[in-house]
Amino acid sequence: MATPHISADGLKSYITEFELPMRRAGNLPGVSETIFRYGAFVGSVISRYSSLDRAMNHARDHIAMVEQENRSVVNGTTIVADYLTASKGRFTRTWHAPPGGLWGSIIYVNTLLPRSRLLLPLAVGVACCETLRDSGAKKSVIRWINDVLVEGLKIGGFLIESLHGAVSKEEFFLIGFGINVNNTDFPDQLKHLATSLSLYLGHSIDLEIFTYRFLAKLQWNIGLLCFEEEHFLMEGCWLGSSGRHCLLDRWIELSDSLGKQVVFGFDVMKRPQFEAKVIGISNDGGLQLSLDDGSVITEYSGEIRYI
Repeated sequence: MATPHISADGLKSYITEFELPMRRAGNLPGVSETIFRYGAFVGSVISRYSSLDRAMNHARDHIAMVEQENRSVVNGTTIVADYLTASKGRFTRTWHAPPGGLWGSIIYVNTLLPRSRLLLPLAVGVACCETLRDSGAKKSVIRWINDVLVEGLKIGGFLIESLHGAVSKEEFFLIGFGINVNNTDFPDQLKHLATSLSLYLGHSIDLEIFTYRFLAKLQWNIGLLCFEEEHFLMEGCWLGSSGRHCLLDRWIELSDSLGKQVVFGFDVMKRPQFEAKVIGISNDGGLQLSLDDGSVITEYSGEIRYI
């Protein structure tokens, strides 16, 4: 099943008709519109391909090509492909990306302050989980830091890489995403670890609507980072509960990691480092872990698996 012919105009129409009215219901007048304006760069240009080796590689090549032509890279340029032939996840793991899923990357010209940058992976995770829940997978949850699961099976994941333009010296974040939507065949080694939205719900999914929903929620959650940052610079505090960033409140609502006994590591399946209990998430997005000796540490990268 091919990725539909999505467009920036189609995304705007979807947000106006569906996403914006929903967000207005929970915010003061004008706030939702402001947040969407902050995040409107996401999907400002959308390029669709029948196949790519790896969307992140294509994004890097695109940046290099545009800069060599003395042009500026359009912030929010979005690349999607029907399937990927050499996709990689974290720690260079092979990512199975056949036709039927949502595979791609977004080029983000970084404007965030350092503290807000740390929350970018959480914003992407929230957007992915919200998309799946609004598409019918109500039990979707986030596993810190970059996995989305449904009833223990992985259904989506993302990866953020950074680079500086060779000419512009701009800092770019490349947001890679992969969500199992209508793909139903998995390699033997993944069959007991992964699922897709169509397998979970028992019917096929409108991939065009799903893609617009995901990009709309990315606009909102990345826009929220910028909106909160402006408020913090003006007022000296965040807008969430107990002075916490409101994105963290939402992440906590959607994650099942808190309270779990876990194995932590970098490439944890091959090189587990230690066992711990997840006791919280810090105000800058770090995972707070309680060790067997009673000490508490905070990790900002790496990964966990539940015990």
